[in-house]
Amino acid sequence: MNSAAEQALSFRSMHVKGDPLILVNVWDAGSAVAIQSAGAKAIATGSWSVAAAHGSQDGEALPFELVIANLKRIAASVDLPVTIDIEGGYGRFVSEISENVQHTVESGAIGINLEDQIPGGAGLYTIQEQHLRLKAARDSADQTGVPLFINARTDVFLQAPPASHREWVADAIERAYAYEQAGADGLFVPGLQDPDCIRELCEQCALPVNIMLTSRKPTPAQLGELGVARVSYGPYPYQHMMEELSRLGQELLLHR
Repeated sequence: MNSAAEQALSFRSMHVKGDPLILVNVWDAGSAVAIQSAGAKAIATGSWSVAAAHGSQDGEALPFELVIANLKRIAASVDLPVTIDIEGGYGRFVSEISENVQHTVESGAIGINLEDQIPGGAGLYTIQEQHLRLKAARDSADQTGVPLFINARTDVFLQAPPASHREWVADAIERAYAYEQAGADGLFVPGLQDPDCIRELCEQCALPVNIMLTSRKPTPAQLGELGVARVSYGPYPYQHMMEELSRLGQELLLHR
């Protein structure tokens, strides 16, 4: 197994505009092993799925210590780089972000998602606030010696109806620039589906762009043509598997 630093550098190199890295989000060690055996290049958790698998809600309702315990089990079960969704970092202040990011890296992650949505549905952090939070994450990670891949998530598109997304592209680009200056390595824009908006964002943003899919269309190849460098599936794999488990349960329970 490669060192954490080597895995982090390898993971970074997988982000290529036009040839997106595909991440099938997992929620525990068992699902991580299954996705590794399917031929994945890396393992990524999704906060919604991890929370649901623990009987909790998304939005940092699941205690951070359980998030870390889950990460440790996943990292111990696979040989691939592991990136973890820590939502807003489980802290508003830079001191909390620093401590939690250090703990996350020491527990086996070589990448994180860090979002700008304030927990509890209170809108987004300002660009300046999130810049400081991301910089704290970057500085903390660098102190560990692991070149952590920080996937800076902005929820500007999740906060707005799809019909208005074009109006928010400029804001997303402004945030991308500020987040890059803070030390982010990627830009994650969940909720954005409009091809023209995705193309513009990819063209104007220096960071590799991550698009989240919640179905099998469009394909990663189609998103690659727009300039996307990373495709993730968020809660879709968990929801799909739970539907399949429910159907199987019904068949077995009705079998006489």
